[in-house]
Amino acid sequence: MDLCSIASGSSGNCTFVGSKHTKLLVDAGISGKKIENGLNSIEVSPEDIQGILITHEHGDHIQGLGILARRYHIPIYSTAETIRSILNMNSIGDIPEELLHYVVQDETFRINDITVEPFSISHDASNPVCYTFQADGHKIGMATDLGKYDDYIVSKLTGSEILLLEANHDVNMLMVGGYPYYLKQRILGDRGHLSNENSAGLICRLFHKKLKYIMLAHLSKENNYEELAYETVRVELNRFVSDLSSESILNVARRDMVSGMLSI
Repeated sequence: MDLCSIASGSSGNCTFVGSKHTKLLVDAGISGKKIENGLNSIEVSPEDIQGILITHEHGDHIQGLGILARRYHIPIYSTAETIRSILNMNSIGDIPEELLHYVVQDETFRINDITVEPFSISHDASNPVCYTFQADGHKIGMATDLGKYDDYIVSKLTGSEILLLEANHDVNMLMVGGYPYYLKQRILGDRGHLSNENSAGLICRLFHKKLKYIMLAHLSKENNYEELAYETVRVELNRFVSDLSSESILNVARRDMVSGMLSI
């Protein structure tokens, strides 16, 4: 199985997940053109994408969804509430009914050889979910846009060999920064975003010997930076796992650059 971040951050998110027989996108939060260019850079044709799985309806996750789905007739998967919210947005345009596929949290479904499990996350959106993917005995877990994690989240992501996890903000940068008070409270709340420290805590709970790659994702442009997120998680992991070679497994997804392909 393969994972590649096409874009990640508060300005737009799109991730490629693939197997031997299936090519998928999780979210489409940048322009259709940028998604096409990103896919072409990893030698994947947009025509070969067999599904777009949407986590929730915020603009940084759906900006390019309408044009991409219509142009290439790609099925869209998400919860009924999320799809309803998307269809009410004039900016997305009309989406043919036959492309819409409704998912239910904790109910697995298959797209060719990939088994997908949606699971609930705590975020200020209409029934948001994230996903795990399994094929050929391997597992990829993804979780962004969650204000908190708990035993339920841990149970869904346990056993992942690739983890893409949110490390949205540094608490100190957020608190002294220029955001208005209400926005700071939203981000810090249980329906907001995971801080670097909380991301590190979640990763430590999920660490196991077969975990090959960790990709930190959805970094805030204003309240975080790559080196800080990386170091915060690395230090905590090294405290938890004394012999960890963090350079080999820990990555940070870039806002404006396609990542390397992670393969298991």
